[in-house]
Amino acid sequence: MRPSPAPDRSPGPARRPRLDRRTLRSDLRHLLFDSSAALVATAVIFVVLYVRVEGGTSQTLEVMPFLADARRYWLYWACQAFGWSALLWAWITLMLGLVRATRPPASLPVPLSRLERWHRVTSITTIGLMFGHALAFFLELLRENADGLGALPLLFSAFVDVFVPGGYSSGTGQVAILLGLIALYLAIPLSLSFYVRAWTGSRLWRVLHRFVIVVYVLSVWHTLLYGTNVWFDGAFRTVVWALQLPVALLFLARLLTPLRADERLTRADLVRGRVTGGLVRLCGRLLAAAGVVVLLLVTVTGRDGGRTRGEPSGDLLVTQPLVWGGLAVLLTVMGAVALAVRASERDSGPAGPRRRPEEDTP
Repeated sequence: MRPSPAPDRSPGPARRPRLDRRTLRSDLRHLLFDSSAALVATAVIFVVLYVRVEGGTSQTLEVMPFLADARRYWLYWACQAFGWSALLWAWITLMLGLVRATRPPASLPVPLSRLERWHRVTSITTIGLMFGHALAFFLELLRENADGLGALPLLFSAFVDVFVPGGYSSGTGQVAILLGLIALYLAIPLSLSFYVRAWTGSRLWRVLHRFVIVVYVLSVWHTLLYGTNVWFDGAFRTVVWALQLPVALLFLARLLTPLRADERLTRADLVRGRVTGGLVRLCGRLLAAAGVVVLLLVTVTGRDGGRTRGEPSGDLLVTQPLVWGGLAVLLTVMGAVALAVRASERDSGPAGPRRRPEEDTP
């Protein structure tokens, strides 16, 4: 009787862990410096805001004169300081991401790998600053207790107002805070999904991560709509608009000269084979160019349709139902894109070409 053959105990192909712990640990080490710099910037902004209130020169006092007691309402100024530093860091991380995904010049002074790491780290810091912005507002509502509630009802009421989308139910905050919360809750998965791209697949992560531009747009919209420092038309509000011009220009450059060869628009895309995809890419580039023109006009004229001193503010053109409708459309598009990518991966099979260095480019 022949002996049965020994079972094959050779190890199969190694699987990448779902969570990229090595990169995450490295980024967290670098996060210490970046978050410290962000907190220093927040402290500087807080001091500037506080001094302006004490001196009676803050634009906020034109909107809410009762905030003139800077010592009593210091949490409100901390909320504003975190909000401005969060917007600054969001601007920085978006610019880094766009540079990383654009075809670099021949002599780039910084390696792409370092740009990518800076982009990841500043993204985490941005999320932390956004949460600090919301937390300071939550603590201010607890301190003020305008309705004289008990401890548990007060905690519940403040939590709903600050952290539940659509929970804030008065004035401009009905829309502005909703926009800010949508930005926060979208930023978390879209930014941190890099560390689980082995689970989602690099292609799916890449496609969904591009929707981070929506997070930035919502953040700027939230600021221009609800930031009492930019409540009225004026120099500071125009500066905020002007800072969006380099973002729009770099975004246009990202579309015109992407790092990945398969994202470049060619004449062949418009005349044969991939006509639909080519038209979509062409429309995207035209819309980005139109955005640059609009931002340039707003910056030059200083007029964006915002509030004017001495004139009554009209009704909000955008309401909560419109925001919810827009969010539903956005999530539907994201879901459709995810399903299309998954279907494409199934059709192409598990085997594929070896990943190139730019494979993980956003």
